[in-house]
Amino acid sequence: MNRILSGILALLLFLNAGAQTSGYNNREAFNPQFYPYPGNDVRSASGEPGAKYWQNRADYRINSTLDTAKHSISADVEITYTNNSPDNLKFLWLQVDQNIYKKDSRASYTTTQAGGRWANGNFTDGDVIKTIIVEYNGKTYTPKYIMTDTRMQVWLTDALKSAGGKVKLKITYDFVVPEYGTDRMGRLNTKNGWIYEVAQWFPRMAVYDDIQGWNTLPYLGAGEFYLEYGDIEYNVTAPANLIVAGSGELTNPQECLTADQLKRWNDAKNSDKTIVIRSDKDVTNPASRPKQASCTWKFRISNARDVAFGASKAFVYDAARINLPSGKKCMAASAYPVESIKKDGWQRSTEMVKGAIEHYSNQWFEFPYPVATNVAGIVAGMEYPGIVFCSSGDAGASLWGVTDHEFGHTWFPMIVGSNERKYAWMDEGFNTFINDLSTKAFNKGEFAEQNFFGDPSSNFMVQYVFGPKMDGLYNIPEVIQQDNLGVAAYLKPSLMLQSLREVVLGKDRFDAAFREYVNRWAFKHPTPWDFFHTMENVSGEDLGWFWRGWVLNTWKLDQGVKEVKYEKDKPENGANITIENLEKMVMPVSVLVKEANGKEHRIDLPVEVWQRGATWTFGVPTTSEIKEITLDPDKKLPDWNRDNNKWKKAF
Repeated sequence: MNRILSGILALLLFLNAGAQTSGYNNREAFNPQFYPYPGNDVRSASGEPGAKYWQNRADYRINSTLDTAKHSISADVEITYTNNSPDNLKFLWLQVDQNIYKKDSRASYTTTQAGGRWANGNFTDGDVIKTIIVEYNGKTYTPKYIMTDTRMQVWLTDALKSAGGKVKLKITYDFVVPEYGTDRMGRLNTKNGWIYEVAQWFPRMAVYDDIQGWNTLPYLGAGEFYLEYGDIEYNVTAPANLIVAGSGELTNPQECLTADQLKRWNDAKNSDKTIVIRSDKDVTNPASRPKQASCTWKFRISNARDVAFGASKAFVYDAARINLPSGKKCMAASAYPVESIKKDGWQRSTEMVKGAIEHYSNQWFEFPYPVATNVAGIVAGMEYPGIVFCSSGDAGASLWGVTDHEFGHTWFPMIVGSNERKYAWMDEGFNTFINDLSTKAFNKGEFAEQNFFGDPSSNFMVQYVFGPKMDGLYNIPEVIQQDNLGVAAYLKPSLMLQSLREVVLGKDRFDAAFREYVNRWAFKHPTPWDFFHTMENVSGEDLGWFWRGWVLNTWKLDQGVKEVKYEKDKPENGANITIENLEKMVMPVSVLVKEANGKEHRIDLPVEVWQRGATWTFGVPTTSEIKEITLDPDKKLPDWNRDNNKWKKAF
């Protein structure tokens, strides 16, 4: 009996000695089952669109009039919708975003009630639909339709056939431009007139995809867009004293600009320096606009999800050439009031637009649109294809930061069309990450030192980003607390990609994989899993442990030095260093060992050292006593507690 008890006691002591004292679970971190579904012929397990990948298409033709007396838009839109899916569609869903500004909208009861950036300033009647006509199978009729908040369902008499069926919808409507439109659009009164920033201004097709069919999440403010691609032609008729700057190419500049302005516009096409097309002195000069009652500005853009425009009689307007890596040229342009001209103010905007677009085009994927226009107004920062809205009060680092960020959105999500209604981290976070690189590149890093994003050495930042009150990435924007969105959608995913690039994969492997992701999914609709698959397959690295820690959970990282032992108690025989992982997240480990005799050892341990448990012991060929050990000496990781990253010899 005594011998049995002694054996049990010895076993218990052995198990206790090997027990983890941290919160880390190696079996959870490295669980082999990561992907929820296998690849198929629509979405390959390699992360590529499959051989039978499909997405539907929406082409638009819009005629609109801006009434500056009523601050209203009246328009008719013809939508040609192509059903490339394998399903026959009995009804269609459209987004009617202006309904967010109605007093009884879901956003008014939720977002506006909560206050903050996306709260409505005042209420409007939203989209007032006058008529809807369907043309399909030789029939023209008025369909049954149901308006549900910011969505409209149109029922078809005959189901729209799969694999290429086309239907036309013709809709006439009007709406009042709100003064403050959830920081996405609106109008600003300047000393020389109103500036209109008009967006989400026409009914647009909701996405029907292979993941969930119709995507019909309502527009509540924080969650942005998920839209189909197509070609868009649109006309804006406005009083002739207004300048209109819109997404895409202005196809009739000779009808909308004076002869002098047209010459300067053409000069700007061949100039790397900013050419002023309409100066601050011209703004109050009637001769700077055509002598007629109104002008119709005609624009077109290809392979785009959306269009927006700015309009004002207060605009100063300038432009310059953008040089693309293929040898093609396009334009950078800016429209802003005289109040925005100050030290490093909007007179530098076009220079900034040009710098951002050229950087991203060379680094990731070529800019696909003929013009990139920056409009100053009431909106603090918002992006649309080929055009962005930024605050008229910005200057210097703030102007560069917002201009660069909003144009970075050209790549995420204008080119790579992820679902912003669900996965803000896939557009805001990816964009914030590439912004950090472009900021370092612009004008020899002129504004780089003022860039807060992406600094894992900041203890305050780490405690905030990984603290217990922070929302995780894998939430829709409206679920994330408003004060947390800047971290969960922007900062944390940017830090994640920075860590993946600089610590896990290295710049070459990361850049190749990230670039391939953009190329594979340009003008298509990737899911988070398509991104995960692509990064793993191209880099050749199984990263389930990484995505599990950063994206799917709110884990944090805490690596520490536990103990040091010398072989036979003699430093000259070498040392065994034990490190530990105290939290759930894992990452590779960099270790700097300094000896008393001045010798240094740099050891880079792979993440696999954590596969068998919370501690790891490794040997170092020391020849004298260890003076100091530092984990993550370059401070590239967001370590929760840096105090235990250091070990020093006790005197």
